[in-house]
Amino acid sequence: MPLSRRLPKRGFRNLFRKEVIAVNVENLNRFEQNAVVDAELLLKSGLIKKTGDAIKILGKGEIKVPLTVKVDMISKGAKEKIEAAGGSVVEVE
Repeated sequence: MPLSRRLPKRGFRNLFRKEVIAVNVENLNRFEQNAVVDAELLLKSGLIKKTGDAIKILGKGEIKVPLTVKVDMISKGAKEKIEAAGGSVVEVE
């Protein structure tokens, strides 16, 4: 029997994958009005444990305070909610 059939088959580990940290819009309500929310502030507040390759804001929940959000990625729904609350979004590369 060939060696390739004798060895156990294991999963695949992508060497080029990117680790994206997800944060929901409802979690941004803890910040003060007109605050600039970026990776450093999210780490300092304990909302995320590490930055990973990118941070993405998702649209779950509602936001009540106007904020300036500077993140790598943002969903379309989250962007609309932040701008409807009077805030602004800046996508940083």
